[in-house]
Amino acid sequence: MVLKNILLFGYGKHGKPLAKGLVEDGFSVVVVESDKSFYKQAKEDGFKDAVYADVTKDEVLKALNPQEYVKLVCVMDDEHLNVFLTLSLHSLFKESYILAIADSIHATKKLKMAGATKVVDLYEVSANKIYNIIKRPVATKLLEKFIVDKDGINFQEMIIPKNSFLLGLMTDDIDFSPYGVLLVGMIDENLGHAFIFITAGINHELSAGDTIVCIGPNDKLQAFEEEIKKKESKV
Repeated sequence: MVLKNILLFGYGKHGKPLAKGLVEDGFSVVVVESDKSFYKQAKEDGFKDAVYADVTKDEVLKALNPQEYVKLVCVMDDEHLNVFLTLSLHSLFKESYILAIADSIHATKKLKMAGATKVVDLYEVSANKIYNIIKRPVATKLLEKFIVDKDGINFQEMIIPKNSFLLGLMTDDIDFSPYGVLLVGMIDENLGHAFIFITAGINHELSAGDTIVCIGPNDKLQAFEEEIKKKESKV
C-alpha cells in the first residue's frame, strides 16, 4: 500500500494557512472539518476532497482510513476537541504518526498525554524565531519582511509600568490568548539583562520594570501595551 501524504483535521485559524503552505510545498492534503463554515471555506479554497465529519465518533474516523496517510495533523480550533481527537486517533490507529499543534503550555501537556507523536508548541516556535533574530543578524531583515509584510505579525518589547494589573502575577497563570498575543519571553532586571524564553519552564513573578516580549498582530500588540498600563484588565 502506497501511503498518502497528509490528513489534516481542522481548517480554522491555524489549519487554513497550514494546509495552503503544505500544498505549496508539494504535499497532498485532505482536509477534515466538523465546522460547516470552515468546511465550505476549504472547498472554496480548492480542497475538493475536503470532508465534513463529526470527528468525535469512532466509526467516522475509521471511515476516513487514517492508516493510509503518512501523517495525521490535528489542528482543530477548539482545544478540547483537538485533545479528544488526538486521543481517539491514538487509540484507534496506534501505528499512525500524529502531529498536533498547541497554542498554550497546558494544551501541549494534554496533547502529549493524549498520545500525539509530536506536538508543535506555538510558544516554542515564537521563541525560536526570536532566538534566530538574535543569533543570526544576517537573516534579520529577510525574516522581518516575511513576518511583517506577509502575515502582519511582529514582535514587541513592553516594559511593565508601576500599577499594572500584571504586577505580582506568575507568567504561568496569565492567559494571553484573549488579548490576541503570545508571550515568548522576558527580561527580569533583578536577574540581569539576559533574555529568558518562556519555553525555559521558569514560572516568573512579574514586577515593575520587567520587559516582556510578545508576538502577535500589530494592532493587538499596541492594544495590549496600552492595556498593561491599567490597574485592572477589561478582559
